[in-house]
Amino acid sequence: MSAEEILLDAEDRMEKAVDVLKKNLAGIRTGRANPGLVDTLRVEVYGSPTPIKQIASVSAPEPTQIVIRPYDPSTIKDIEKTIVAGDLGLNPSNDGRVVRINIPQLSGEVRKKMVSRIKELGEEAKVSIRNIRRDANKAAETAAKDKTIGEDTRDDIKDEVQELTKKFETKVNDMSKQRESEVLED
Repeated sequence: MSAEEILLDAEDRMEKAVDVLKKNLAGIRTGRANPGLVDTLRVEVYGSPTPIKQIASVSAPEPTQIVIRPYDPSTIKDIEKTIVAGDLGLNPSNDGRVVRINIPQLSGEVRKKMVSRIKELGEEAKVSIRNIRRDANKAAETAAKDKTIGEDTRDDIKDEVQELTKKFETKVNDMSKQRESEVLED
């Protein structure tokens, strides 16, 4: 692998780790309704688990309510069942055409649990980033042993990978802090 390939691969993989964190954070409840809360749910319809977005439109018309409008009204009971089973602490209701989810205010204890979950997710993302750093450094060492790059280049790669690691860890910290503040505000 060339120096450029090692760095591009590391940056690309770190970017993906941040994207995974972003998706996971979107699924964490705050005091406000957010369609991202139900994005991870898969509804058992037509013989296979299907993402809720593919079988219904999801919106948050009010700060405390999510509305799910199925494209096929016959799937409404399946959607409701999945939300209840999804362990999100949400109680859906339907009027035959749409599923409404009223988002209750979070208690102090629930907020603390959410914040600790956010911290866990942030730490998992940082561990992924550090593993990518380790892989990139190993690739640089291997390339130096194989004489495809020089020792100076190897050291430069390691420095640049460390800079990337710092940049992405900062991004993870910022995203986590932002979501924590959203959860803690009333």
